[in-house]
Amino acid sequence: QVQLVESGGGLVQAGDSLRLSCAASGGTFSSYAMGWFRQVPGKERVFVSTISRSGGSIDYADSVKGRFTISRDNAKNTVYLQMNSLKPEDTAVYYCAAKRPGGYQYDYWGQGTQVTVSS
Repeated sequence: QVQLVESGGGLVQAGDSLRLSCAASGGTFSSYAMGWFRQVPGKERVFVSTISRSGGSIDYADSVKGRFTISRDNAKNTVYLQMNSLKPEDTAVYYCAAKRPGGYQYDYWGQGTQVTVSS
């Protein structure tokens, strides 16, 4: 069983930056692909970014390409999401998730961290 704990959220102004962290425990972190998702009240959780086990394969939602950067440190069991040039529409609860090898969906989820971007 993998436990994921996000941190780094907060209230910022448009154009500012934040770095989210997600610390994993209880499993072999390097064996999991990791992802970031976000959700606003009344809407479905949506994909933001994903990174492969080694970090060699990365993908982003079109809405964040060029502004967000995902990375991981397998030695620290942590995945990061660097968010630059934040916009009010980036306001959401951000969740990290872990996917087991060969899995088609994410198996483990964190509790989320709130990001609020004021205009």
